[in-house]
Amino acid sequence: MTTNQKTVVKNEPKRVLIVGSGGRENSIAWALSKNQFIEQIFVWPGNGGTSTYEKCICIEPKNEEEIFIDCKRLQIDLVIIGPEDPLANGLANRMREEGLTVFGPCQEGAQLEASKDWAKSLMVENNIPTAEYWTTSSEKEALEVLERLNKPLVIKADGLAAGKGVTVCKTIDQTKEAIKEAFSGKFGSAGNRVILEEIIEGPEVSIFALCDGERLIVLPPAQDHKRLLEGDNGPNTGGMGAYAPAPLIDQKELQNLTKIILLPTLKGLRKKKIKYIGVIYAGLMLTSSGPKVIEFNCRFGDPECQALMPLIGSELASVLFACAQGDLEKAPKLTFNNLCSACVVAASEGYPEAPRKGDQIKISVDSNSSLQVFHAGTTLDEYENIVTSGGRVLSVVSQGENFDKAFDLAYESLRKINFKGMHFRRDIGYQVRNRSI
Repeated sequence: MTTNQKTVVKNEPKRVLIVGSGGRENSIAWALSKNQFIEQIFVWPGNGGTSTYEKCICIEPKNEEEIFIDCKRLQIDLVIIGPEDPLANGLANRMREEGLTVFGPCQEGAQLEASKDWAKSLMVENNIPTAEYWTTSSEKEALEVLERLNKPLVIKADGLAAGKGVTVCKTIDQTKEAIKEAFSGKFGSAGNRVILEEIIEGPEVSIFALCDGERLIVLPPAQDHKRLLEGDNGPNTGGMGAYAPAPLIDQKELQNLTKIILLPTLKGLRKKKIKYIGVIYAGLMLTSSGPKVIEFNCRFGDPECQALMPLIGSELASVLFACAQGDLEKAPKLTFNNLCSACVVAASEGYPEAPRKGDQIKISVDSNSSLQVFHAGTTLDEYENIVTSGGRVLSVVSQGENFDKAFDLAYESLRKINFKGMHFRRDIGYQVRNRSI
């Protein structure tokens, strides 16, 4: 969704570096490999499944100085930074200073995710709808706010907490306990400040925009599943599955959300003299009084990214390159297919608190045009066997003409994957499926 698109950019990226090791980066590498102009995709550090895709290879520089040298030696045209931590720590800034073309926001723009208080202030300043909130700097201050309000609240660590820094409380006592945990160091320095937020209700949905600092392209909406267990129970995780496009939002509603949320966000960033190049990810709740932003992220969602990538045309590499150059007007039109995409995450035993690692993975299913196995927490052992190395191990993603067919294929394929302690939710996509497994 852009304005005034003109001529197609002529200088296409041929050699790309993707920073990250998760399922998000694995799916981006897979998607970019479909572009005819791409010659080689390097992933730093990548995972056990990186090299299974055409044109993809892992590289292992020891530090940032080495990656800068490697980028010049390998003649990298485009760098894509996947995770939030390196963005919040200013990697995009340093890479641009080295003369590299980068898709990913600067450190100042990454505050959109790295500080919930900063993001909330931006929303208030630009009339972007969000829940009422209170920023606190001590346990005493937070408990005083709770006593004054006398109702359960959502408790959020201000900083980055790997998607696990939010507690939606059902009682006042639970809210007190969440406040005490946050200020006692549960989330490290991310909990030095804590946001108290009113509880709002409604279905959740995620929207994404690719930005060049001035303009944006909006992707299909997606919906993820944060809780570990069926029925949306258990602790929050980084995400146990997703689907796209989320039918909660039609094209007209997406245009409205672009007008009231995405464009004002980009404008607000520009007012702060921030040239935001990268993904704006808005997590929304569709309340009875209208859509409200729950949170912003400064990168693709994981696992939403895995569900989205198979829906996007091969022009993606060219569009990301045009964004990184600050010139979306010259990008080719980004196309989307009409399929439904389902993503189910297979996690290791002990996730999210203490995931088991080092178990060999047996995969007896081949990826194809309608089925993808995206690696996340995997690595290769000394014998070149694929073994578990993290909590969320694999994402099984499939496409179909409807969500029942897409999820049937995903779950059928999961039966052909095995590792010790493997578990997954069996109700991913319950909102859009007519039958369950």
